[in-house]
Amino acid sequence: MTLLDPATWTGKIHLDGWTAGSGGVQDVVEPATGDVLGQVGVAGPDDVTRAATRAAAAQEEWAARPPEERAAVLRRAGELWETHAEEVQGWIVREAGSVPTKAGLETHIAAAECFEAAALPTHPQGEVLASNAPHWSFARRRPVGVVTVIAPFNFPLILSIRSVAPALALGNAVLLKPDPRTAVCGGVALVRVFEEAGLPAGLLQLLPGGTDVGVAVVEAPEVSVISFTGSTAAGRKVGEAAARHLKRAHLELGGNNALVVLPGADLALAASAGAFGSFLHQGQICMTTGRHFVHESLYDDYVAALAGKAENLPVGDPSTDQVALGPIIDGKQLDNIDAIVTESQSQGGRLAAGGRREGPYYYPTVLADLTPDNRAFADEIFGPVAPVMSFSTDDEVVGLVNANEYGLSVGILGDVGRAMKIADRVRSGKVHINEQTVSDEANAPFGGVGASGTGSRFGGAAANIEAFTETQWLTVRPDIAPYPF
Repeated sequence: MTLLDPATWTGKIHLDGWTAGSGGVQDVVEPATGDVLGQVGVAGPDDVTRAATRAAAAQEEWAARPPEERAAVLRRAGELWETHAEEVQGWIVREAGSVPTKAGLETHIAAAECFEAAALPTHPQGEVLASNAPHWSFARRRPVGVVTVIAPFNFPLILSIRSVAPALALGNAVLLKPDPRTAVCGGVALVRVFEEAGLPAGLLQLLPGGTDVGVAVVEAPEVSVISFTGSTAAGRKVGEAAARHLKRAHLELGGNNALVVLPGADLALAASAGAFGSFLHQGQICMTTGRHFVHESLYDDYVAALAGKAENLPVGDPSTDQVALGPIIDGKQLDNIDAIVTESQSQGGRLAAGGRREGPYYYPTVLADLTPDNRAFADEIFGPVAPVMSFSTDDEVVGLVNANEYGLSVGILGDVGRAMKIADRVRSGKVHINEQTVSDEANAPFGGVGASGTGSRFGGAAANIEAFTETQWLTVRPDIAPYPF
């Protein structure tokens, strides 16, 4: 059975059913070839108004359903991701430029997110409070109502489903705005899975579109919470708009993540971990290893080993070739990567590997002998570039890690005791000892600090319940209280 039959969704958005969007249509372009894979509908602000109104009406009935009914929908959704994994992965490979193993990771985690979310409806939803008054006192969690989810292109399925699934499970409705470049695997696929899983109509609205749609899904009066994943610059605008409207915004933003290689670390394993952290999905990941800090005793050998890895990683079309790196998502991003690498060299950086583009591809690149103010070290590149710098002492490397405005993920390779002491001193939403920086699990809290966002707002029951419910104080007396008025 085909899940993503184009006859269902071609040229359409999902507004309480598949329908034409007021923004027209947009081509789905394969970044590796430039081929048009299909057409998706594009929403406009008027569509958002209708979708939000319908979602709010549907949400009340959904929240009132027995927990086991909501849980059953989420379990079926998880099973459907497994059943249709190969078909969805094909779209992730072609639409997002992902290698097949990365696409497989996305469908695997999508299923896991739904299975984890299926436990939320029956999770404890509050606590009994002590009180001096003669009544029972409770703090209970209630659905927020309508949640807006805005997701990016790089992990289009994971970065949508990780908010959509728990929000629905906890009794909310969702307005989903995927990146228009990946609207099929990051949007259509989710709607189709939940349709087949039996989610009632109106609860999941699909609204691909531009900036005007982004503004509308934040400002719609029915929306109480915005879950945004994307760049720090865009996240600031979303946060500002949400604050003006007194709404909560959960912001998971960019990163310039550090990998620390301690003295005595296994060189071959460290270089392998570093290459994976910097080059997976062409470096287009918020958790990508963007800064390699290597102890001076290993520095030269590490640079050579990492450069060797880079030079031997095959690059090409992931839908037709056995490659480790696929295309950059578009020409604008490709130009940005190339500009940073060029400027880094003009600032004294040494090109140890790569540094070249070919068609839609950028070859894995290693930059050495950098200083902290070098642009390749200071900026989030969002490309397959590994900047490397040496350090002498633990105090020095802690200062270097913390000097950057981002605080999403840190990896520390080497002696565990020494790594633990460093881990206690770095500012980061995640720290991985003897792992590289790219890691995500459905039951683990995920988020960053500083310019990387507003903390861990995704993953695990505690974070998800906090993100997608409100706390309500409820008291109960055995009879009406007497008052002196």
